[in-house]
Amino acid sequence: MRDFESLSKPRPSEWCIMRFGDVVRNVKVDVDPETSGLERYIAGEHMETDNLHIHQWGTIGDGYLGPAFHRKFVSGQVLYGSRRTYLRKVAVAEFDGVCANTTFVLDAKEDVLLQELLPFIMQTEGFTQHSILHSKGSVNPYINWKDIACYEFPLPPLDEQRRIADILWAADAAIVKWKTVLEQVEQARNAFRSSFFGGERGWKRSKLGDLFDVQLGKMLSPKARRGISPKPYLGNVNVQWGWFDLSNVKTMDFDEEEFEKFALKPGDLLVCEGGEVGRSAIWMGQIEDCCYQKALHRLRLLNDQLMPEILLQFMFYAAQHGLFARLTGHSTIAHLTAVKLRMLRVPVPPAEEQQRAIDAFEHFEWSVKSTEQHLERVRDVKDELLESLLVPSRGSAM
Repeated sequence: MRDFESLSKPRPSEWCIMRFGDVVRNVKVDVDPETSGLERYIAGEHMETDNLHIHQWGTIGDGYLGPAFHRKFVSGQVLYGSRRTYLRKVAVAEFDGVCANTTFVLDAKEDVLLQELLPFIMQTEGFTQHSILHSKGSVNPYINWKDIACYEFPLPPLDEQRRIADILWAADAAIVKWKTVLEQVEQARNAFRSSFFGGERGWKRSKLGDLFDVQLGKMLSPKARRGISPKPYLGNVNVQWGWFDLSNVKTMDFDEEEFEKFALKPGDLLVCEGGEVGRSAIWMGQIEDCCYQKALHRLRLLNDQLMPEILLQFMFYAAQHGLFARLTGHSTIAHLTAVKLRMLRVPVPPAEEQQRAIDAFEHFEWSVKSTEQHLERVRDVKDELLESLLVPSRGSAM
């Protein structure tokens, strides 16, 4: 944990406790989107959790927006999603447009509060908890303006607000930078993968079933869950792209014969039969005596022609380029049968080409994880700055 006390050095005697509604306006300018001359609209799904920037939007005129989309906003105003406020959707508009009336359009009263500081006040833990506490409804909870307006918070003088806003926007810029770096690394990895598998290299192609033994796991049943020899097993939810989510591994009964058939070995590739079809990861023995259920295909090497690491990358490629959809004849499919999976034709590069590609993919993976760690650290710094700079030290007189 970093110490940001030296950065803030608050002088609480000069800070005032303010009500949100006394320093912020809920701007209600209603327009007909079709005749407004505006081109873009923002819906709830276009705003991201803990992201002040809007990267997605819709185009007015592409379809019926619905009667709720009549609230105009202009560049610089702060947008706040009043539904499910635990999602913390606060964003600064960078263009003019319309939004639904469930999105608050906010302006600071700049004689007391800088507009540049407003979105950060709304990102503090205190504001979020207040919004959650005062929300109404259980299925799709929402908050009314009057309940936000009563939120009380400490506000420094304007010169201090400017200094704090400059620091927080610099932290936000660092987050944007690292997100851009991460996107660029991922794009480079995807481009390399497409070039490796999509180029005309003269490599032979073989049916997947000639290279790997393909087998579905054990069928779930109430009887198996009450068995006398429970073993951990993996299901569809545990298999992610390139890794395993082992936070919730369940157990069921496997007798001796079933365990021999369904026990996983290091190097096995697990492929999702349903859901996000084709999602795959290589098992490395993370859990002892682990098995798998029928929602998964287990692929085990029959020979040394194709390394599992290369097949995993090919599964990424197949998903990204729609090969699974073409294989089954559907854009979204419920199941990928073992018969169809065995028929999937995969390239078989020479061994030395496979090893070079594995080394390259490992380097990309290291770069992605390293960049993600940098990004997470910068986000942590910003979160700490939010609380350090906007919340005076406890015990200080106000």
